[in-house]
This record gives sequence, C-alpha cells and structure tokens, in this order.
Amino acid sequence: MAPATSFGQGGIGIIRLSGPGCLELVRPFVVGPRGGFPPWESHRLYYGQFVDSSHRVIDEVMAVYMASPRSYTREDVVEIHCHGGLVVGRRILETLRQAGARTAQPGEFTLRAFLNGRIDLSQAEGVMEVIEARHRSAHQIAVRHLEGSLAHFCTQLKEQLLDSLALLETWIDFPEEDIDHPSFDSILSTLAAVIESLRPVVASFRNGRVLREGVSVLILGKPNVGKSSLLNALVGTDRAIVTDLPGTTRDTLEEQLDLDGLRLRLTDTAGLRDSDDPVEQEGVRRACSKIAQADLVLFVIDGHRGMDDEDRSALMRCGEKNSIIVINKSDLPSVEIPPLPSYLPVISVSASTGAGIDRLRDELRIRVGVDDGVECPESLILTEERHHHALSQTLDKLHKSVESLNAGLSPEFIALDLREAVESLGVITGDTAPEEVINRIFSRFCIGK
Repeated sequence: MAPATSFGQGGIGIIRLSGPGCLELVRPFVVGPRGGFPPWESHRLYYGQFVDSSHRVIDEVMAVYMASPRSYTREDVVEIHCHGGLVVGRRILETLRQAGARTAQPGEFTLRAFLNGRIDLSQAEGVMEVIEARHRSAHQIAVRHLEGSLAHFCTQLKEQLLDSLALLETWIDFPEEDIDHPSFDSILSTLAAVIESLRPVVASFRNGRVLREGVSVLILGKPNVGKSSLLNALVGTDRAIVTDLPGTTRDTLEEQLDLDGLRLRLTDTAGLRDSDDPVEQEGVRRACSKIAQADLVLFVIDGHRGMDDEDRSALMRCGEKNSIIVINKSDLPSVEIPPLPSYLPVISVSASTGAGIDRLRDELRIRVGVDDGVECPESLILTEERHHHALSQTLDKLHKSVESLNAGLSPEFIALDLREAVESLGVITGDTAPEEVINRIFSRFCIGK
C-alpha cells in the first residue's frame, strides 16, 4: 500500500494497494451511494464514500479493482481516488494500515511487476527515466526504453549468440563427430554481425548521457562585461540582476534552457578579478571551481571597452576547455580586440538588444549538440551507465572470441567468452543481474511507484 500521487493541495490523490487479499481488505471501507457495497467487477470504476472502521465518512472517492494478471504488478490491485490533501490521504492510509495493509517499499510496485514478468529490468529503469525526464529528447528515449526496445535488442543478440554457443558446446561434448570448418565460418559470421549491431549502440552512450543529463554551460569573464545580461538574453527572461556596478553577481546562478530538445544548464558566475571583498573572493573561487565541471564555457568580453590584462588572466583559466568567445555590447562603439586563439569560435552579440543571440544559439548547437554520425538501430540510444558497461563488456568478449577463433584456439576458451557475453546481455534485462544491483535500482524509486 502507498500513495501513487504526492499528498498536498490538489484535485485528486491516488492510493494503491497490490497483492493477494487487497480487495477483501478494502471492501468494508468503500460504501456505495445507496449504502450498499460495490460489486467490484474488475476494471470498473465505482463511486462511493470511504469510511473508517467506525463508519465515519472520510471522503467521496472513486475506486477501481484490477484483477490479476491484468494490472501493473500482475497481482490483484485496488486504487482509491480521493480528493488531494494531506489530511484526507493520511486518514485513508491509516484506516487501511489498521486493517492490516503494509506500507510499500520504494519502487515495490514496479519491483513486483519485474518479478512477476510483466516488465524486464531495463523497462523498469525506463519507468524511472520517464518520471525523471526534464526535456523532450530525454522523454522520447525513456519511452522507447519503457516500451522494451533495449530488451528486444538484447534478446535478439542473445539468441544469435546462443545458437553459436550451441555449435561450440556440441563440438566440445562430441569431439569425435568433427564439426566441419563451414560451421566455424558460420560462427565467425554471426559474431561479426552481432559486433556490427553492438558497436553503434555502445557509441551512443555519449549522446544519450548528454540528452538525458543536459549540458553544463558556464558563463565566464571579468566583472561588468555583461554575463548576467547574456544569461537573460539566452533564456528570454530577466532571471539575473543586472546593474552597471561591477561585482553585482557574487555567487553562481543556474538557469535551464531548452535548445531544440537539448537541455542546457546555464550558469552565471561572479566576475573574475582580484578583490579585497571576502564575499566576492568566495564568488570568484566558486566560479573557478566550476570550470573543470562545465561541458562548455561562454567567455564574455566587453567589445566596447576592449580586452585588458584581467580578460587575459580570466581566459587563461579556461585552459583548453571547450569554449566560445562572446564579444558583447555590439550595439556600442567597439574597439579593436587583440588576436584570440584561432581554435575558438568568436561570436559578436548585444545582450541588451538581442543582436547576434540567434547566431550564438546556432554555435551552441554545433558545440554541444548530439553527433549526427552516430546512428543506432531503431533509434536505440543508451542513457544508463549500467547498460553501457554491460554492452561494452559484451563487445569486448565478442572481440576476444573472434580473435580466439582466428587463432585456432580450443573451442572451450571460445565458449567461455561467449557465455560471459551472454551473461552481460542478461545483466541488462535482469536475467543474470545480481540481487544487489536489482535492489539498488529499485531503491531509486519513490514509495508509490
């Protein structure tokens, strides 16, 4: 038993129960509009009142019973749809708890769906990815994982490898039968095809991580060059305080930007300069500490005042970081800027008028966008480190198997590598995943899921 929605001020709150006997536990507390009890036919929504053990009305509710196996967990499930609110939900939960229901563990409903075979482990992780998705691209990938695209892919590869493993096992068990060379050629052909299918999927992890987690973009420069104004211009709102006084920004300020479905985490920082002010010093320290963590730096220079030693010192802090140099204040008379590193793109903008901002956005797409060259079958993209590690191990074992076959090594060694490759595929779907891995995955879920 657990709330399937967050309790608080809202229109509806849902409480879910799953397991044998859940209907019998709930039945006495849901009374129909004429005082009787609903017939509780499966997958029908009933209107009534939820009462406590003393038959005092707690709330008007809608209730539904979903008989096994046609439910989320493949067990009997009852859901009570009450009004949103802390008191209502808590009173219903307390009534059910006193009647014998147990509070669910984090992710226990999805865990039961996995243990009962309704979904595999990668689909369970897809549930969490859907919940956590913060932008369009991440959501699309999560939905494909939830639909089972990764599990289907792994199952297909597993079947091909098992066929090859069966041939090897036959040779090992019955060496006197002598498997002819065309069979070994067939195994090599199968392994080559599996490797060719796996390689782009493993390579997709870099893109998948970016699409899921977003890209960290740090706005850097000396004071009063227009960093906060640039942040406001990019996000289209006055998010950061802007004044003519240097040192206005003394801490980091983060804002989200959706760039064609790719999430950018823009961070405005304190101006980099020497200062006797301890607060400003701390702001500068924090700004510098974020350089290493950023995926991209927007280094801002005041085009009206030109570049001085403070600009050069601040630019040196970026080192070889992936960066774009932004010459701001193009709406004002400009001065000549000394030669800048040729490997860095330079964009001229006016944060106050918006001139050049679209060109900067285009450059951002180029510098942080997903590689167009990586294509995956059926748009399959990895976003989880666990999946990437398992498929990388599979790929390594397959390469080793091919090398062993070409070197004429004993089939026992080749079979061992193939078994380990199959086991790595099973880690993704949960067939061979250790119990501690499964527990760690479901511990990330909320109580009601």
